[in-house]
Amino acid sequence: MIKVILLTILISLSGIFMALSVAAEVKASVQDTIQQNGDTQPVEIENYSFEPEEKHVKAPLWTVIPFVALLLMIATGPLFYEHFWHKNYHSIAMALAVVVVLYFIFILHNVHGPIHALAEYIPFISLLAALYIASGGIAINIDKKSTPMANVALLFIGAVVANLIGTTGASMLLIRPFVRLNKDRIQPYHIIFFIFIISNVGGALTPIGDPPLFLGFLKGIPFFWTLVHNFSAWLFAILILCGIFYVVDKRNHQAVGIEQDYVYTNKISLIGTRNFFWLLIVIIFVFVDPNVFEWVPYILYDGQKISFIKEIVWLSVGFFSYRLADKKALETNEFSFEPIREVAFIFIGIFGTMMPALELVANFAQSEAGAPLITHNTLFWGTGALSGFLDNAPTYLNFLAAAMASQGGSITSVADVQNFATGGVFEDSILDLKAISIAAVFFGAMTYIGNGPNFMVKSIAEQIGIKMPSFFGYIIRFSIPILLPLLILVWLIFFAFQ
Repeated sequence: MIKVILLTILISLSGIFMALSVAAEVKASVQDTIQQNGDTQPVEIENYSFEPEEKHVKAPLWTVIPFVALLLMIATGPLFYEHFWHKNYHSIAMALAVVVVLYFIFILHNVHGPIHALAEYIPFISLLAALYIASGGIAINIDKKSTPMANVALLFIGAVVANLIGTTGASMLLIRPFVRLNKDRIQPYHIIFFIFIISNVGGALTPIGDPPLFLGFLKGIPFFWTLVHNFSAWLFAILILCGIFYVVDKRNHQAVGIEQDYVYTNKISLIGTRNFFWLLIVIIFVFVDPNVFEWVPYILYDGQKISFIKEIVWLSVGFFSYRLADKKALETNEFSFEPIREVAFIFIGIFGTMMPALELVANFAQSEAGAPLITHNTLFWGTGALSGFLDNAPTYLNFLAAAMASQGGSITSVADVQNFATGGVFEDSILDLKAISIAAVFFGAMTYIGNGPNFMVKSIAEQIGIKMPSFFGYIIRFSIPILLPLLILVWLIFFAFQ
């Protein structure tokens, strides 16, 4: 039943998205038809297109209240009113999102903000769902004694793999075997460091690794730019995190001696290998985008190419990979749809309510007062601070747009983005882009909601029976004492004195 509900929600959202896009195209066609004097340019360009002309009022400061309220409820709900929260979180998230969306449409007369948010949410949740369900049908068993070094090796390998199948794919593929490897000594810190290393920092080397970097690639940043410019900071951060984890894990003597008579084979076995095919399909269709291939059909809306091809494929992968999965693999993984259901509802609330916050930040950064403040240092901390509490993909785009606008460039121009990435025209642009890229990826680990996989890994761990820290507990016990000093070191070494 849960899978039916989830797929119904996702397909319904896709239908809404398609309907809005088609409606926009119809409106454009009608406008074209009634134009008689040739005063305006036709809007038809190869594929469907619509360039809206109407203006809208900027969101006032108080409109961020629903977003702040949702964050506070995510933080306090599981701690102080757990039963009420788990029973009603989906209704609360949806209600707050609907309030903001309706205010944008009917009071601010801003239809474009909600449509853009929906156009970002659908690929986000479709990709997460496809990766979660497909990887759920792959059971990896590691017949090896749990040791700090074995854990470090798995975490480091996961950080590398995250650049090949994304932080979401690597997280969903490895979280269960990581838990099984440590079944007799599992502690919350195992999951937290997994989130730090595999779900976030590990994916900084390729556009596939993390959603914000892929959005940059679609805008015109060369594919290997991140590997060339982010590698040193990536390696430094991964080695530091692995070193800290080793020291912490070395002190964990729980269950020592329980399996003294067991002989480990040190072999890795796989169940459900057919699902690797579905994962490959998911990764391939990441690139089936109109910004990459001209033959992909799209609707040009407000300067953004919107296509629903890959989303339909991803949802289909989720459906068929589950129906055709090896049942033994699903049983071994204790597969449940609850984690992806929770992520789907929580993040539709986040995407719906964070529109005013993103708009206010973007307007200030591109204003006369804000533009002079844009340096690689402010970009690092600004992008990072918001990436920890807003989804890091739209935060990345907003700060990239602000950085380019401060020097007269436009994020909608592929040539400008390429010049910004290569430093051919814009001053210090390579360092600016590196600061935005590193901050968006690394700071995504600061909270459970900084990056999509974080919340999902937490939910999977709780489904298994691991008592995870609360929202504030995560920040106070792990992010501030461990991750924040590392981020300060990264800033000091790679940005502060450049």
